[in-house]
Amino acid sequence: MPFSISSPSFSQGSEIPRKFTCDGADVSPELTWTGPPAGTQSFALIADDPDAPVGTWTHWVLYDLPGPTATLAEGVSKVDEVPTGGRQGRNDFRKIGYGGPCPPPGKPHRYFFKLYALDRMLNLKPGSSKQDVEQAMQNHILGKAEVMGTYRR
Repeated sequence: MPFSISSPSFSQGSEIPRKFTCDGADVSPELTWTGPPAGTQSFALIADDPDAPVGTWTHWVLYDLPGPTATLAEGVSKVDEVPTGGRQGRNDFRKIGYGGPCPPPGKPHRYFFKLYALDRMLNLKPGSSKQDVEQAMQNHILGKAEVMGTYRR
């Protein structure tokens, strides 16, 4: 079975419901995954919008999710340390945890939820940036899966 990620909250390529955006409750969607590569010790998740006017905008940075993890419940708390394991970084809203889609009015933006299977824990401090996580992941990525949703205002 190939490594894949999906969301019961929205299907691949479809619109992300308002609840998960800055126009709604701004809670993170539920995410589930299957088929991680053998030897996976941890996961890192980066959610971003490549269509933002200022360039790619980071909405969520999550890392050191334990290897046995296969789901993130809806509404992950916006705290440094996730109660079920893992740490959250700072998004481009300069906040810890998930910051939902909040594009300017106009055409739909794409939001990619990219999950990385890693051969070790990253052991970065909470609040680390996307760049810190990407640098720490170099040469430790066993697999990558992604799901994409859209949103427009």
